Amino acid sequence: MSMQRSSKLFGLLMAFVLLVTGCSQPGTTSPASGASSESTETAADPGTGGTAVGFIFVGARDDFGYNQAAYLGSMAVEKAYPDLKVLRAENVPETAEAERVMEQMIKDGAKIIFPTSYGHLDPALNVAKRHPDVVFFHQGGLKTADNLGTYFGTIWEPVYLAGVAAGKMSKTGKLGYIVSVPIPQVLLNVNAFQLGAQSVNPDATTSVVFTGSWCDPGQQANAANSLIDGGVDVLSQHQDCTKTVIETSERRGAMTVGYHANAATLAPKGWITGSVWNWPDLFVDMVDTAIKGEFKGSSYDGKFRGRLSDNIVQLTEMGAEVPEDVKQLVEEKKAELIAGTLKPFAGPVLDQSGEVRIAEGAEPTLDELEAADFLVQGVIGNIPK
Repeated sequence: MSMQRSSKLFGLLMAFVLLVTGCSQPGTTSPASGASSESTETAADPGTGGTAVGFIFVGARDDFGYNQAAYLGSMAVEKAYPDLKVLRAENVPETAEAERVMEQMIKDGAKIIFPTSYGHLDPALNVAKRHPDVVFFHQGGLKTADNLGTYFGTIWEPVYLAGVAAGKMSKTGKLGYIVSVPIPQVLLNVNAFQLGAQSVNPDATTSVVFTGSWCDPGQQANAANSLIDGGVDVLSQHQDCTKTVIETSERRGAMTVGYHANAATLAPKGWITGSVWNWPDLFVDMVDTAIKGEFKGSSYDGKFRGRLSDNIVQLTEMGAEVPEDVKQLVEEKKAELIAGTLKPFAGPVLDQSGEVRIAEGAEPTLDELEAADFLVQGVIGNIPK
């Protein structure tokens, strides 16, 4: 950051110096059992943004998945704002422990906090109520507060495109999807993947396995092997840590579609593509908005959703084994999605029982899509009760 920008930031921050406490010491978080923490200290200037910005992650920063993508976003904030400490805590469970970690970050000077897991929302709402002077940016939630906004992206758009690629690449027409828990975003992704595959192969099916966990390598390996043994030759997933499924697929000779972060290096032969997050620029802009005291009335004080056209969700490069005609087809579909001429969920859309869930001619809103509580025709497997 230039000297001019540093001076400008310093001026903005000094007006609120008396609001901040605990700014004389480097910030730390005390991890829970099994949790880990990291504190990055810089020359801190107190003010609207406090002396620090805090990030909590439900898993490890190097999971080739959800947490790695968010961690890269935190690194961009650290680079853009060297006058702020960046506090990070990994492996923070979706329990009251998340409240304790966020409270400690606030004691250490954080006036901006990113609780990045879906299950961190209720703990964040509790802490936000107690600290109205702190701004919270929650990742992937459906509820907001005066000082808490949620952000996410229409990741189902690149997932649909990945389904197109998977439908073209599969020799058996049997696809597999290893997911965590049946929240609407998970169901929406499975549906998008199946609809994409079905658009190029009407006989394609997607067998879904719910592990009940965001990251359990043992269950992931068992699910992957079971699906491959059943004839599935393309595997995708909605897990926080993606390494196990990808490496198991590669070892067994199956193809794979990644999620959250680019893991192409793990599958040099079987990688098709991946649906990933691009958080850095967005995180920097959110922090900038909070520091300037402009959170209220901004794009981030409610439910912000970035789209494929915003470059917040992306499709990775195609793997070495993907032929040019498939690459070209996916690029054409991507252009149609961005232009708005391709609408994957335009009705009629039927669920597994044949019931019409989206009527012919209807185009669901983002809120309606994010309330998904069904699986589309062609998906094999039941939603856990």
